[in-house]
Amino acid sequence: MKQGKRYIEAAKLVDTTKAYDPAEAMNVLVQTATAKFDESVELHVKLGVDSRHADQQVRGVVVLPNGTGKSKKVLVLTKGVKADEATAAGADFVGAEEYITKILGGWLDFDVCVATPDMMGQVGKVARILGPKGLMPNPKSGTVTMDVKKAVTEIKAGKVEYRLDKTNIIHVSIGKKSFGAEKLLENFQVIYDAIVKAKPASAKGQYIRSVSVSSTMGPGIKVLAK
Repeated sequence: MKQGKRYIEAAKLVDTTKAYDPAEAMNVLVQTATAKFDESVELHVKLGVDSRHADQQVRGVVVLPNGTGKSKKVLVLTKGVKADEATAAGADFVGAEEYITKILGGWLDFDVCVATPDMMGQVGKVARILGPKGLMPNPKSGTVTMDVKKAVTEIKAGKVEYRLDKTNIIHVSIGKKSFGAEKLLENFQVIYDAIVKAKPASAKGQYIRSVSVSSTMGPGIKVLAK
């Protein structure tokens, strides 16, 4: 894969032989994110667990103190009073069966789907569509709830879900380059601490195998796992 001049110059700022202290890593990352747009910043954590085993799954949600820098479109599947609450909280789309029909027709113009428990029978009809896209409401992520006001408010404020993929790595956005090193560090610390605390009881040996951060167009930067 041929690399551009901008990437090559950015890579020169990164010492690939060392793992940086988190604060130092964020400073280096901001220097290497030189694209003309506001690059997103991602955290990548490789864990010493086996995602094939149910008792070694790692997932959860946190509200980042500085948000993600992205405006998320929220669909709330509910009826009656809860629909009014969702609308008041700032949900982008609120409804019931009509949105199930739209999804079956191929509509997916939203980033997060929240549903009240009484709607899950209907939501099951689109599980095969939402599941692979990571959009299926789930009690563990707080997206199946009667407290739709809280759910929508937290999502809009910067709530993110982290979950282990098939290669035993967690990939999650922690903000934008424009946040600056200090705010990125605050977001990093909150979600990293959450991942550490989420260690399954059945996990053996070294839990945190490697940690790195990168911007959309920048090189990966190894972070010292603590």
